[in-house]
Amino acid sequence: MTLIPQYSSPEEFRKAFNRAQVFSPELTALVREILQEIRETGNAAVRKFTEKFDGVSRENLNVSPEEWDSAANDPRMLQLLDKAAGNIRRFHREEFKREQSWRLGFTGGFVGQQVTPLKRVGVYVPGGRAAYPSSVLMNVIPAQVAGVDEIVLVSPPSKERGMINPLVLAAAKLLGITEVYAIGGAQAIGALAYGTGSIQAVDKITGPGNE
Repeated sequence: MTLIPQYSSPEEFRKAFNRAQVFSPELTALVREILQEIRETGNAAVRKFTEKFDGVSRENLNVSPEEWDSAANDPRMLQLLDKAAGNIRRFHREEFKREQSWRLGFTGGFVGQQVTPLKRVGVYVPGGRAAYPSSVLMNVIPAQVAGVDEIVLVSPPSKERGMINPLVLAAAKLLGITEVYAIGGAQAIGALAYGTGSIQAVDKITGPGNE
């Protein structure tokens, strides 16, 4: 048995790897329906789609104290996360030094660049079968370095546990992120974009580049 897909022609290969082929009109229409329902009914829609797509029924969308206690606490893993966080923070601090506000004065006025951090951003961290604590570090830390006041994280709960992956929670805990919701998919993006009864809308949503 081969693990490498076989293609009969270059055209077939290009078609298989063309991302545009993934987004069918039916899928686009479904996402629009999800977003519209979230705009209309807020938390109720988020709960409905979380149960439908993730197989998890939750009354409270935010991560509870008991769930925080379930965060991964392996000393070696925490040490690795902390080391990675330090390296990422160091990089973005250097980057931010080159993005400072500046102005040049001229007779009758000035020109320049004003760098102002956003007030509130949302971070989407994938879930499913694998854990992505790196997505937490690489999206949260730049926002912290830039001076964002409020950072909210969303990640889908696993069907088996009904909670966010313990490694993702450990990374959030390490960075001091306290506003975390166990939701994923289009319903999570809609909740962040439009707000719900318990989730305040954000100014920007970030996440992995290939999601």
